[in-house]
Amino acid sequence: MTETQPAAPPETTIDETMDDLVDDLAFFDDWQDKYQQIIHMGRALPAFPEPWKTAEHEVHGCMARVWMKGRWQDDRLRLYATSNAIIVSGLIAMLLKVYDNRTAEEILSHPPTFIERIGMDSHFSQQRSTGLAAMKNAIFEIARQGPADGSQGMGTGSQAPGAGNREPGAEEVGRAE
Repeated sequence: MTETQPAAPPETTIDETMDDLVDDLAFFDDWQDKYQQIIHMGRALPAFPEPWKTAEHEVHGCMARVWMKGRWQDDRLRLYATSNAIIVSGLIAMLLKVYDNRTAEEILSHPPTFIERIGMDSHFSQQRSTGLAAMKNAIFEIARQGPADGSQGMGTGSQAPGAGNREPGAEEVGRAE
């Protein structure tokens, strides 16, 4: 496993990133097409290491199985997540696009307004909406704990199972499933 280099801060603000997501999906008139685009985003998620698929990293409240791990690097939250459901993987990809590699302050001051702006809140079933809220809440909880907390809740620790203090290498996190 190789050490990962610190990631540069995102080139766009959270608001700009949310605007981009809204614009990307506004291109599609039909909800089936929007769903296909969301699924496409999910297929591009980096691989989530199998050793991280533990109860500690599981997000509860989702019908599908969802695992999420956060770690702090240079006061920025690095997020990793996956699901066993393709549409949920797409929702994860959207949340990660908005919140990955952000500071706690950035995350906590920006609720995911893109969900309503896209219209997902009115097109999703109650269970899917509940699961999306659970994933958002997991991200916000990690951000509330902050980088200095050292808490292990929702996978906020800095080490992968069996990995010592090393961060996931490209062979674990950088490839698409």
